[in-house]
Amino acid sequence: MSRPLYARQINVVGCPTCGLACRHLSRCPRCRTRLHGRRPGGLARPWALLIAAVILYIPANLLPVMSTRLFGKDSESTIMAGVIDFWRAGSYGIALVIFVASVVIPCLKFLSLGLLLLASRRRSTWAMGERARLYRLTEGIGYWSMLDVVVVGVVSALVQFQTMSAAEPRSGILFFGLVVILTMLSAMAYDPRLIWEGDDK
Repeated sequence: MSRPLYARQINVVGCPTCGLACRHLSRCPRCRTRLHGRRPGGLARPWALLIAAVILYIPANLLPVMSTRLFGKDSESTIMAGVIDFWRAGSYGIALVIFVASVVIPCLKFLSLGLLLLASRRRSTWAMGERARLYRLTEGIGYWSMLDVVVVGVVSALVQFQTMSAAEPRSGILFFGLVVILTMLSAMAYDPRLIWEGDDK
């Protein structure tokens, strides 16, 4: 059975903006986007963004994400403290959503992006189809990590309407937002075509 041809073997580049297949051109004739055989930055850019996200994830969990004042008493809570408080208050759905969006999804994104980058670095032929699906899932699910930021914003807004109470976001939510943005940028900087590089050794 003959092996399929790759675009680079016949000097064809797909435009990342409009999808036009172009040959021997530096710019797309349709939309004038600059063309590259691979995304600029190679593996270095997604690695740098991923490592930065992992580093920022530490203060995102250690620093308080929200400060509340109820009847003159102040309290600050981290992400996990907020999950525990919601769980003890009987709000199991909210606690589960925050835990999944703030802990499970970021950790899974770290692992999946690390796996994709390591496999591409080694030009591995292992489970290429599954890795391509993993990349699409990782890129698509990343936006849901912002649920924690949304929850803090909604809770802060709702508490302001209650008498003798107030709520404000704290520095932890800024770090968490940066983690979400950096992991999204890492997934966007990764070129999924690198998954198939190992099949052309």
